[in-house]
Amino acid sequence: MSASLEERVAVLEAEILRIKDKVETTTTAKPWWEKTVGTFANCSDYDKAMQLGRKYRKSLRKFSVKS
Repeated sequence: MSASLEERVAVLEAEILRIKDKVETTTTAKPWWEKTVGTFANCSDYDKAMQLGRKYRKSLRKFSVKS
């Protein structure tokens, strides 16, 4: 026996709510870069790596051609 119109509509409404919930959850999730903010907070190794990177980039400026 086939489902009544009311039962079919109820199934469709439930499916629409499930899809809407999935879309809203996906669109409100934080971007990847916001999830990584603070990962290296208070990390001396990270601070040292940043210091060495700045020093290296600064050393490259000595060789740049100035007009």
